[in-house]
Formats: sequence, C-alpha cells, structure tokens
Amino acid sequence: MTWGNHSLLMEFVFLAYPSPPELRVLFFLGVSLVYILIIGGNVFIVVAIHTEARLHTAMYYFLGSLSGIELCYTAVVVPHILTNVLQSEKTITLLGCATQMIFFIGLGSADCFLLAAMAYDRYVAICFPLQYPLTVTLTLCVHLVVASVVIGLFLSIQLVAFIFSLPFCRARTIEHLFCDVPPVMCLVCTNSHIHERVVLVEATLAIAMPFFFIATSYAFIVAAVLKIHSAAGRHRAFSTCSSHLSVVLLQYGCCAFMYLRPNSSYYPKQDQFISLVYTLGTPLLNPLIYTLRNREMKGTLGRVLARNCLSQSN
Repeated sequence: MTWGNHSLLMEFVFLAYPSPPELRVLFFLGVSLVYILIIGGNVFIVVAIHTEARLHTAMYYFLGSLSGIELCYTAVVVPHILTNVLQSEKTITLLGCATQMIFFIGLGSADCFLLAAMAYDRYVAICFPLQYPLTVTLTLCVHLVVASVVIGLFLSIQLVAFIFSLPFCRARTIEHLFCDVPPVMCLVCTNSHIHERVVLVEATLAIAMPFFFIATSYAFIVAAVLKIHSAAGRHRAFSTCSSHLSVVLLQYGCCAFMYLRPNSSYYPKQDQFISLVYTLGTPLLNPLIYTLRNREMKGTLGRVLARNCLSQSN
C-alpha cells in the first residue's frame, strides 16, 4: 500500500518526549490533570447550555459548539501524547500521522471559523439589536457551525494531501509531541519556496481571513458602542464581548505564531511549548474565561453546584 511515493506503513519517530522516568511520570500526571480539567470544564458548559432554558440563545449555542469542537480537538492528540509517554517506542505510521493532522488542523481551523461566527453574532446583537432575533436564528447558527467544521476539514484534507505527496528524507524523526505541520514539513527533502507558499496560503485562509473578519466586526462594534450615551450601557455592551475577545487573542496569537511563518524559523523546543499552549492551554482557559467573566454562566454554575449539594444531602 502506497500514498504517492510513500508506504502507508512507514513509521515516524517522535523525539520530543522526556527520557528520564521521573520526568515522564511528572509529564504524564501534568498532562492528565490538565486534560481532566479540559473535559470537565467544556462538558459543564455543554450540559449547562443544554439544560438551562435561559441559555438557549444564539450566543450560548455558539459557545456550546465551541466547547464541543474543543473536546474533539484535544481528543485527537492528548490521548496519543499520554500513550506515547508510557511507551518505549514512540512511533506513528504515515497513515496515522496524516489522519491525526487532518483532524487536528481541521478542528483547529473550525475553531477559528467558529470564533468568526461568534464575532458576527456580537456584531448583529450590538449594532442591530432590533433585527437580531430575526437575523441570527437557530437555523443560521446550525448552518454556521456546520460550515465551520466542513470548511476546516476541507482545507485540512487539501493541506495534508499536499504535504504527504512531497518526498521525505531518510531520517524520519519528528522533533515534536504529535504530527503537526511545521515539524512534518521539516522532514521534506525539497527546499522549494513554492511548497512553503502553499502551506502559507492554506494557513492564511484558516487563520488570517477569519481574524480579519473578527477585527472588522469589532471595529463596527466599537463605533456603535461609542455612540451609546450612558456609561452603564457602554459597559454592558463591552462586557458581552470581552470574553470572546480574550479567547480570540489567545487562540489566534498562538496559531499565527505557529503557522504564519517560514520553516526556517522553526525552533523545536520553543514550538513544542507553544503547541502545548494552544493544544492544552486554550481549551482549558476558554471555560474559565467564559464562566468567570459571564454573569449568566456564573449563576448557572452556582445553581448546578447547589443542586448537587442538595441531592447529596438528601
């Protein structure tokens, strides 16, 4: 079985995992703890939005979808990382590597597109409040979420198919914790700038274009909010956007640093840390940001905890 000029059974070896047993145990426990918190936080948001009638709005539908995508996004790589920590041979087949990249990049891109859809939701809510219920309907929300996932996976499949059609060098070692674009591109033997440009175009479509849309939406939002005469009204309008804006800056900052640059600027140690930030840090912080900075989510958290306490006491 072959794909282009590669055997599907060809294996890559990961070199970024700690070797000393003590460090491996600490790394495993640390990643496991963060992963448990990610699952708990995002599952709480999904369940809270599903069960609380007052959260059945477009903004919270998008937030629940974002949490669902991030649960899938982390599930693509984190169990693989934990398994490799415990194994002596940290390998993956070419087919396994390509599959992991398709879903990791595809769901990560869907995250970016969904954040752009959430910016549109805030734009309509603040700039056209009277038309908001008629414009941002549940049907539109579903279409935007599905479109985000479909476009993200479509771009990802194209990119991965292109990368794995290139010739790889004999040394099939990956200086990373999982299969990602920058470390895998370092295995390509040809140094043509055309290949880098193709990757850069795909990254621009998935990262820069949604970010430009978000920036434009917030420019209109700021202009509309500044026209509000009362300070309380301006504060209320900005508070509905602050959580989303915090998540956007964290997500897009890490993604732009990793993917919107040439291969020559790839530094394994530094990029391994950045990849952990957007693989573990962003899905962990998103529930915290939206819960701690959102009055309705904090109220829901209090009610859920109160119900649990009452059920245990009975």
